Amino acid sequence: MLNYVHAIPTKVFFGEGQIRRLPEALAAFGKRVLLAYGGGSIKRIGLYDTIMALLHEGGFTVTELSGIEPNPRIESVAEGVRLCKDNDIDVILAVGGGSTIDCSKAIACGVFYEGDDLWQMIVTSGGFSKALPLVDVLTLSATGSEFDGGGVISNMKLNEKLGAGLTFPAVSICDPTYTFTVSPYQTAAGSADIMSHIFEGYFSREDDCELSDGIAETILKTVMKYTPIALQDPENYSARANLMSCSSVACSGIPEYGKEDTGWPCHAMEHELSAFYDITHGVGLAILTPRWMRFILKKDPTALPRFVRFAKNVFGLEGKDDQALAQEAIDRLEAYFRSTGIPMTLKELNIDEKHFEVMADHANRNDRLAHAFVPLTRDDVVEIYRTCL
Repeated sequence: MLNYVHAIPTKVFFGEGQIRRLPEALAAFGKRVLLAYGGGSIKRIGLYDTIMALLHEGGFTVTELSGIEPNPRIESVAEGVRLCKDNDIDVILAVGGGSTIDCSKAIACGVFYEGDDLWQMIVTSGGFSKALPLVDVLTLSATGSEFDGGGVISNMKLNEKLGAGLTFPAVSICDPTYTFTVSPYQTAAGSADIMSHIFEGYFSREDDCELSDGIAETILKTVMKYTPIALQDPENYSARANLMSCSSVACSGIPEYGKEDTGWPCHAMEHELSAFYDITHGVGLAILTPRWMRFILKKDPTALPRFVRFAKNVFGLEGKDDQALAQEAIDRLEAYFRSTGIPMTLKELNIDEKHFEVMADHANRNDRLAHAFVPLTRDDVVEIYRTCL
């Protein structure tokens, strides 16, 4: 187990009815609020009206930034920064899923960024010493952005989608009932994203991190148990609550205690798919992950023991030789993703080989994947993309 340092400054209010905590959470920072949200789902479910009533009763002044994209654009960040400066905003309130929260994190940092090009802020980010305080109300279990300090922003003009170290939310309000109306497609995609956050750290060369591995395996089993229930019964509180808890912990760093950074290869590859084709992040991850697993297992036989552990501890497989166990676990994972109803090939998303080589170059920029669980070259990444067709 490697040394590690970990700090999560976010206070989480979890459970039904926790929206009542919103006025006190915001008031700690001031009265001028930027309300950031996406395409309007918060209005359809009545959450917008609830929040506006609470803000009105609390004497808050509200400026709105709506229309934040599923893969949030740098243009939305720039508009948010402008609104904050023009209206002397004290605190940002992000209401939505990870995209809205990620965009709001970038806005919070961008208000104090000294340069003129906010995209360079994303490119060169490594943590910021000053940012506006951020409070969020979560409506989608997926990215874990409610409980981490990172964010992912897209620049579609450059076909780039980059993760950045930004700022932590000060307060996250996580009410599973706000996910009752999430579509089956987005529920499945979000669950795949949660699982991918686990896989990126679980497939590691550190084999003596029993706490981390045990947490990771439990999250994987929990997601696969409760996603089908949520798909069948969208208002099942237990299912939605378990998925929301898994979302927060999976990307918090806790399941990676004592482990080496792997470069997150599937995320690196998927970000390129989203940058060029604007696809749903979790869907891209679900397509890539089984193909990546098969590729690295074939490329490097020393990866086998970790796959055997995955097969035994997550799927409960036993009684076969190690290679057969590993292959069956990957097959079962792929079958699980398929059973949730999301696309499982790039062709289903109208993606061909046109940009694979450029995407591979971007995914492995600065030799990012040279220290992955199984190191990947540019040509390896191209081949993995091709197996996804």
